[in-house]
Amino acid sequence: MPELPEVETVRRGLLPVMEGAVIALADVNRPDLRWPFPDRMADRLTGRRVTALRRRSKYILADLDSGETLLVHLGMSGRMMISGAQPGTFYHDHPAPQKHDHVVLHMEGGARVTFNDARRFGAMDLMPTETADQHMLLAGLGPEPFGNDFNEPYLAGRLKGRRTPIKAALLDQRIVAGLGNIYVAETLYRARISPLRLAGHLDEPQVRSLVPVIREVLSEAIEAGGSSLRDFRQTNGELGYFSKRFQVYDREDEPCETPGCTGRITRAVQSGRSSFWCPSCQR
Repeated sequence: MPELPEVETVRRGLLPVMEGAVIALADVNRPDLRWPFPDRMADRLTGRRVTALRRRSKYILADLDSGETLLVHLGMSGRMMISGAQPGTFYHDHPAPQKHDHVVLHMEGGARVTFNDARRFGAMDLMPTETADQHMLLAGLGPEPFGNDFNEPYLAGRLKGRRTPIKAALLDQRIVAGLGNIYVAETLYRARISPLRLAGHLDEPQVRSLVPVIREVLSEAIEAGGSSLRDFRQTNGELGYFSKRFQVYDREDEPCETPGCTGRITRAVQSGRSSFWCPSCQR
């Protein structure tokens, strides 16, 4: 499932054709994805101007001049593709309609934004902008990793006394929003912390190190366009290239990249998810 860097990459790709533009026509080609679409979704989108295009955790939020906000969740295989527009110096003709093009936004000026989702685990919803933060998918989220509310004292307070592994704690969206399996693995490697360590047993220097390392890893991933493992694509169809920089994730039995380390990357399953780390470097 796309994590914060992939969703932020998509948001930035959509900005030139959506923010400030009018949705001339919305085509909704099925009644649902993971959940049913809201009533009259096509009518409520058609003719509305996108006043702001935001991200919250792993969700894209398009604020409309109607006072509503469109929430988009990519799910496992969802893609938002731009055609007929000119982001940068590349022009993308409108492709022929595809089987899994479930929602198509025809933007004023000729751009088209297509939501394609083969597995239909994605979601879209409309909600009042004024109370968007109370939506069931957003209400319990913790602070954004790049926000001022996410800092060393905050994280130390949330981890204190916790008897869950640090990996599980960082994946908890109530503690910090947007992190997933890939970027937690890479963060813990750079911080030299084993994913098996109990969160409440980390010492003060280790907790302090996590905040800047999380931001560093996420920033690098956004700059690289995210990570493409199976389905993720940027809005122009390109892959995300951070996967070429993985130091531990999906590198089981490969040598550790830390200079002088003779260890090899280990894989274990924690709460149904694969963890990757170097037992020699991460304690």
